[in-house]
Formats: sequence, structure tokens, C-alpha cells
Amino acid sequence: MEKETASISIIIVVHDQAANLEENLPQFLNIAQEAGAQVIVVDDMSSDDTPDVLQRLLLEHSNLYTTFLPKSVVPNPSRIRLALSIGIKAAKGQYLVFGDINRPPVSPVWLTGLADGEASVVYTSHKNKQVTHVVATSLEDLQALVQKAERKSGRGHHGQCLKLQRGLYDAFAVRKEKAFEALKYFDQDIKGGQLLALWLKTWF
Repeated sequence: MEKETASISIIIVVHDQAANLEENLPQFLNIAQEAGAQVIVVDDMSSDDTPDVLQRLLLEHSNLYTTFLPKSVVPNPSRIRLALSIGIKAAKGQYLVFGDINRPPVSPVWLTGLADGEASVVYTSHKNKQVTHVVATSLEDLQALVQKAERKSGRGHHGQCLKLQRGLYDAFAVRKEKAFEALKYFDQDIKGGQLLALWLKTWF
């Protein structure tokens, strides 16, 4: 009996990234279409042409859903967590993929390989297009890796040196029922000692 394909929703948060959306969002949409997946873009108060680009792509792609994060009245909120929360609420998939508009998928395997286990991350070597998945049987198994990559400084996710060790992954996926729990790993103010501990836990 053939294994049933799990439904997937890709959530991407953007702010003033019209050019990146124009270039990279079609790649997400086309691979999502092949997998029967949904793409959700949450616009965090963009002031460039992002809304216009999204409106045009909405007319061209039936698997695209867009929404926005309004200006918050809550003092010092984590906007990335708020934006991802909006995406989670709109998601229809069993697996939710938190993607990065700057790191589009390179093959269908990039996406479908994320729908294994309870949580997973994907890395791509853009030199040879090799895709590597790290799959975990529990969300907690990836806690240190995600915290390191998504800490408030952002240096772990965007740094180039020792990218796997620094947490430079393309996307993070989790079962929908664990998605809100996973948000606590994002946008944390991690100090030097804590960061060292995360490095030791995730060095591979």
C-alpha cells in the first residue's frame, strides 16, 4: 500500500522584500504545487511594492494565501512570533514549514523530505544543489538547533562561516499540533554562555 502524502503548509514572513518575492516566491509556489502544498505569506507592514507583488502572484497561483501583521499595540512584542502565529492559524497542512524567502527550495525533495518525524530542518548546498534533512522524532530534539539559528541577534541564521554549526538552515518544519510550542524557540535574547551551550549541543 502506498504511503499517504502528508499535507504541508509553507509559512513565510516578509518585510520590504518585493524583489526577493518576485524572484524566489514562484520557486516555492511551483514546488508546493507539485506536492499539493499551500504557501502562506505574512507581510509585516512592508512599505515597498511587496503588497503589489503578492496581489499579482495571488492571481496566478491558487495555492497562495496572503495576510499581514498590523502595527502592534502590545509593548515590545516579538513581531516574528506574532507573524508566524498568524500564519499558523491560516495553515491547513499537517506539517508547517517555516521558510525564508531568501532560501527557496531547489527540488521537490527539499519540501517533501520535511514531512517526516515530528520536526525537521533542511539544508541546501547551493554549489551542487545537494539537499540534507535532519529529522527528529520529537520537537525537543531540535530545540537547541532552532534556538541557535533563530536567536534575536540573527547572526546564527545569516552568518556564512561554518554555516551548519551556526544554524544556517533553509527551513524548519514541525507538525501543526506542535507549531505554537515551537514559536518559543524563536527571537530569544541568548547570552554568551547560553550560546556556547547551544553550540556544544548542536555541533556536528
